[in-house]
Amino acid sequence: MTTTSHFDAVVVGAGFAGLYQLYSLRKIGMTARVLEAGDGIGGTWFWNRYPGARCDVESLDYSYSFSEELQQEWNWTERYAPQSEIIKYINYVADRFDLRKDIQLSSSVCSCIFDERTSTWTTTTVNGEKFTSQYMVMATGCLSIPQSPKFQGLENFKGKWYHSADWPREGVDFTGKR
Repeated sequence: MTTTSHFDAVVVGAGFAGLYQLYSLRKIGMTARVLEAGDGIGGTWFWNRYPGARCDVESLDYSYSFSEELQQEWNWTERYAPQSEIIKYINYVADRFDLRKDIQLSSSVCSCIFDERTSTWTTTTVNGEKFTSQYMVMATGCLSIPQSPKFQGLENFKGKWYHSADWPREGVDFTGKR
């Protein structure tokens, strides 16, 4: 039998927006659960780990501004931070504000249904878990679903190919490849 957990809000996505939403909801006294499809936090920066991935704006612009203490504690090592440093930063933030206890990883959402009669959202994960809430926050971002190129013949290509938004965590050895 599936049990249903209730929160004031359910947030989908544990990237920069999702973590800020969790922080903000807690600050006003609400309970919240963040559901994240990946097995780590960071959103776009978790998935986009291809060689050379880095920030295209100054690192300081990636800093949260809700905490002066946080801004003083963190020092970016490069003007345009690489993906690995951005991931270190968001993990530091999650630990610094004890956000992890309300983040559920490897929890891909398959439906969000609003019941107008009770003004309640029911969110279901692909694992069958159900969550009810008064509020639903979609912090999935505009880069949450990799878009494969529409190259004619790609579906028949027999070799390996890689997408920057779904880069293998262990990296890719291109030795002897062209």
